Amino acid sequence: MIKSMTRTSILVVQQQPELRRALQVGLGAGLYDVIAAGTGREAMALAAVRPPDAVILDLSLPDINGVEVITELRHRCRAPIIVLSGLAGPGDKIGALDAGADDYVTKPFVMGELRARLRAKLRRQQGDVMPRSRSDNTVIGRWQVDLADCRVTRADVAPGSSDPGATPRLTPTEWAILEPLLRRPGQLVGPAELTTSVWGGSVRQGGNCLRFHLVQLRRKLEDNPARPRHLLTERGMGYRYQP
Repeated sequence: MIKSMTRTSILVVQQQPELRRALQVGLGAGLYDVIAAGTGREAMALAAVRPPDAVILDLSLPDINGVEVITELRHRCRAPIIVLSGLAGPGDKIGALDAGADDYVTKPFVMGELRARLRAKLRRQQGDVMPRSRSDNTVIGRWQVDLADCRVTRADVAPGSSDPGATPRLTPTEWAILEPLLRRPGQLVGPAELTTSVWGGSVRQGGNCLRFHLVQLRRKLEDNPARPRHLLTERGMGYRYQP
């Protein structure tokens, strides 16, 4: 049954407080209600009270093995489970997937890619009928940017055109930077918030990384990258998407 009155709920199970907070910020900035747990037993207790729509789970937990949590959650709900773990061995992945996980993302990771994987699993779980936000589709100059499907198409060419022309390809990091800006049109997004949303606050000199990737985004999307109209820098304050 499709939930229509409440936002999609995500259960984040992560023992590291800083990363747990980063996931709450990075996922909560979108369309999700994020419930966080630091242990396996806490996660199962929360799931029993409010079955989540999806789970993002670390395998290395302080009380019980993450695979046991997957097995237990599978008995309680059909929600997609995405493992987010520093364990990258084939045995770790096979064990988690065999226990019932739907996807496996290794650390370090890019928040934008994790969000894209989460959207894909939720669409499949709910039969591709998830309500889409108006901000999922945004026009920047001549480009139509679809956040839900991570796709850029020509906005000035009719659908089905035989020759739509070349379209820019954005990297996972570029999508991760673009999403929080486009979802808050006209609003200032501070560099610290953006760095946490994209890299979980784990990248040093995040300001330099942001400036570099914003330059690349303007080159790909703005009609005149030297004088951008949509992806703006507010010096000393942050960044803003201007429709």
